[in-house]
Amino acid sequence: MPTQNLVETHHLTKQYGKVRCVNAVNMQVPSGAIYGFLGPNGAGKSTTLKMILGLARPTEGDITLFNVPVNEKNRMKLLTQTGSLIESPSYYGHLTGEENLRIIRTLKGCSEKDIDKVLKIVRLDEARKKLVNHYSLGMKQRLGLAAALLGFPKLLILDEPTNGLDPAGIQEMRELICTLPSEYGITVIVSSHLLSEIDQMADHVGIIRKGELVYQDTLESLHSHSKEQIAIRVSHTAIALDLLRQDGVEATEEDGYLLLPMADDAYVANLCRLLVAQNISLYRIEKREKSLEDIFLSLTGKESSL
Repeated sequence: MPTQNLVETHHLTKQYGKVRCVNAVNMQVPSGAIYGFLGPNGAGKSTTLKMILGLARPTEGDITLFNVPVNEKNRMKLLTQTGSLIESPSYYGHLTGEENLRIIRTLKGCSEKDIDKVLKIVRLDEARKKLVNHYSLGMKQRLGLAAALLGFPKLLILDEPTNGLDPAGIQEMRELICTLPSEYGITVIVSSHLLSEIDQMADHVGIIRKGELVYQDTLESLHSHSKEQIAIRVSHTAIALDLLRQDGVEATEEDGYLLLPMADDAYVANLCRLLVAQNISLYRIEKREKSLEDIFLSLTGKESSL
């Protein structure tokens, strides 16, 4: 039985003037997933997430949350089951972390006990009485995550949550996010322009380029696009390519190398003997694998920055 989607968008589009920054996006976020929303800066990630959260009105298309189509009448009720951290967290710097959470708890109408729980989850329990102005950037990000977790929503949307953090802060935020589905039953959408971040957090991925969703599937499926090949550099590339093809080998030529499907050692050794017997010198034999970054670049355009 297919997994029920907690979030679905249908031809979701946002146009500013004549520019479509989001174009007919059909997103499907399975319940219990960490969905990595990946794309270069300016690809339309934040705008898509803002439309899901009701912070921007779609030009076209519709959104389904928790298997219910979102409309003006039910939007606020459905959004009470979501938490979000969009761009940088908002806070009152002259108040403590705990006092900030008390204000948000009152607005959300959730239990007083949730404050203690979320502070422990984000590891700010010992800093709860400290003024937020004295928090590090990583602590402020974790406070923002704690605020989003108040009420323990079904859906948590995080837009670039590791932006500006040092390596230790990135690792800490990543570990926190990874625990949410299994320990608290929270489905997470996390956006990033960093492939390495999504690769270490997500189990499903959507890749957006210039406002269009160019890939959507499991992270495992994305990895499967990375295929191994044998690369051979020889003295007479064109002649060697013809010989291999005549022998039934599916060989191609790229940048002066012969590229062959991955095979066992004995098969490769036989091919080498075939070439040497025709007075073709072998200069180099290596195994190649298309990296995840190569796949990402092929989907988003080589001009895009990781």
